Amino acid sequence: MAPTTDSAGNTEDADAARASLETLRTEIAKAVVGQDPAVTGLVVALLCRGHVLLEGVPGVAKTLLVRALASALELDTKRVQFTPDLMPSDVTGSLVYDTRTAEFSFQPGPVFTNLLLADEINRTPPKTQSSLLEAMEERQVTVDGTPRPLPEPFLVAATQNPVEYEGTYPLPEAQLDRFLLKLTIPLPSREDEIAVLTRHAAGFDPRDLHAAGVRPVAGPADLEAARAAVAETTVSAEITAYVVDICRATRQSPSLTLGVSPRGATALLAAARAWAWLTGRDYVTPDDVKALALPALRHRVQLRPEAEMEGVTTDSVINSVLAQVPVPR
Repeated sequence: MAPTTDSAGNTEDADAARASLETLRTEIAKAVVGQDPAVTGLVVALLCRGHVLLEGVPGVAKTLLVRALASALELDTKRVQFTPDLMPSDVTGSLVYDTRTAEFSFQPGPVFTNLLLADEINRTPPKTQSSLLEAMEERQVTVDGTPRPLPEPFLVAATQNPVEYEGTYPLPEAQLDRFLLKLTIPLPSREDEIAVLTRHAAGFDPRDLHAAGVRPVAGPADLEAARAAVAETTVSAEITAYVVDICRATRQSPSLTLGVSPRGATALLAAARAWAWLTGRDYVTPDDVKALALPALRHRVQLRPEAEMEGVTTDSVINSVLAQVPVPR
């Protein structure tokens, strides 16, 4: 049966959106060298209306990556530097007394944006960390009993230093579970590091992305069309069962005290669906699930102390689970 005019138009919109999102890598590479997996993860999160936790040592361009993404997508972005003395109202906003009207008015905080960069989120105490929970889950902020919706799209990209670094507060499990993906930002290879220094020697200024040549190549309309197309991506019963079996296997692992929750299973399925669409398919395969298993699950499990002392990592446990769970044919 031939597609209707509407469905044909929707297909064209989706194809155009995919092409625009594929050019993000090239555009962001003008500012950030060698971080294609992180760029892909951020795009997947935007398509799933999820949030991303970026972990890496200081100085590996985590902040620059988020700023370049916002610039290439023409999204409003704000940055909050999380510190030990940061208050929840510094993030969400607060009521301010206006002496002219003798009334309180709401002063929006930096969370009212499209892309919030929560820099070094694990350097602030849990009370302030938790101020983001409602914004991330409900996409609104409640101040003085009044809920205030956040802009759309809305994504929190939180950076954190590895937990063994001095002056950090580990994020509670409930908040970690709200992040769709946890992306690790590695140190660059020798070739990439040479490329970074060569750019700086030639006058590259990370604070001036416009001068670096980063231009908007997609926008909110492309994201909306892409999300609609992702929602139409087929997920078979076998793939759904495969995701469930992977998550249930983590709960039985002798190396873990905490396995993946049902929320984690839905996150893995959503991320695999977005990845399948980005790679040009309208159905999800087991390889899509495997490709997103580490970033979608690594922050949702907790190692036993004895396993951690033996050098076991969450990534190695998840890889072991993937090797053991039967793959659907």
